[in-house]
Amino acid sequence: MRFNRILLSSTLVVVALVVQVSVLARLHLPGAVPDLVLLTVLSLSMVYGHVSGALIGFAAGLLADLAPPADHAVGRYALVLCVIGYVAGLTRPETGQPRSAAGPMVMVVAAAIGSTLLYAGVGALVGDTGARHVGLASLILTAVVYDLLLAPFTVPWIMALARRADNDPLAEPATAGGDVTASWTAGGTGLRVGERRGGLRARAARGRAARAARIKGVKRL
Repeated sequence: MRFNRILLSSTLVVVALVVQVSVLARLHLPGAVPDLVLLTVLSLSMVYGHVSGALIGFAAGLLADLAPPADHAVGRYALVLCVIGYVAGLTRPETGQPRSAAGPMVMVVAAAIGSTLLYAGVGALVGDTGARHVGLASLILTAVVYDLLLAPFTVPWIMALARRADNDPLAEPATAGGDVTASWTAGGTGLRVGERRGGLRARAARGRAARAARIKGVKRL
């Protein structure tokens, strides 16, 4: 990952975690808690791809595991967000920008359901049965509703910031637009150089023809 990606991803993940722990978790909403960290990882993964998405998800999940008042095993949420980031990165379009809002919204629903099921499944493996007492169906339903309500105010803005940072003019060109521009520029330069060379060759040919005509005329005399 390049420096601008690391800096932006770290900043957004830390801000999302602080807001989630200090604000969203204290709203005492029924069921699940709006997962701003999940939406941040999801947004960055859909721009940066599956490898970066897995790394960002693991780091964000590990921070969430360590942040108070965490009451679960360290690494549990890191595994969940690592998988979510990897899968979301696989849906990244070639241009890094989705054609419509339907794709990201579908990914938000899938991520809310998948993260809840993975978290409960990993918890069952380590002996945490809290999801059974709360009700897994209600957790999934409320997680989908809360994340869908929060997504329009976070996902498009985070994706726009990620694309803008990835297109930093000081960094290496990473988009097809930059390559196309370069190829157009190179093609235009090559065309101009070819035209100049063709003109020089034509002038040289005319000069040789004129000299040959003068020589033939001298021989005739």
